[in-house]
Amino acid sequence: MSVFDVEIGALRGGPADLGQYRGRALLIVNVASRCGLTPQYAGLQALAERYADRGLVVLGVPCNQFAGQEPGTAAEIAEFCQVNYGVTFPLTEKVEVNGAGRHPLYAELVGTPDAEGYTGDIRWNFEKFVVAPDGAVAARFAPQVPPDAPELVAAIEKVLPS
Repeated sequence: MSVFDVEIGALRGGPADLGQYRGRALLIVNVASRCGLTPQYAGLQALAERYADRGLVVLGVPCNQFAGQEPGTAAEIAEFCQVNYGVTFPLTEKVEVNGAGRHPLYAELVGTPDAEGYTGDIRWNFEKFVVAPDGAVAARFAPQVPPDAPELVAAIEKVLPS
């Protein structure tokens, strides 16, 4: 099983169908609208635009587990992202990334170590996972690592299919 096999809903309803991204690189990020790191949406959108034609898909996964920083409905989240950051990359339904209710997508991700060797629970909003075109989780980055950080960009470029 890989992340491409996990079932998760799309923000606006229906399935997100992660299988459609098989053969492409993914950057999966748990996101929130009321976080000090929320401006990272702009950098995520820039990455999505910069690498779209080389096979990257940025996937935002809203989560309200960290200080209630994503309280909105699906419609409110979508509007916030579009109006404030021009987000065009796909967003999933709001899920839990930690605890007993952890979504299966995050069960697939959290065992991957970051550069310091950390594995386990998601630490905060905007933790990032780079997924290779074959579904293998290639890298993990702490929430504070900005989307344009050289180490994140290098990890993405390493797994791009084209």
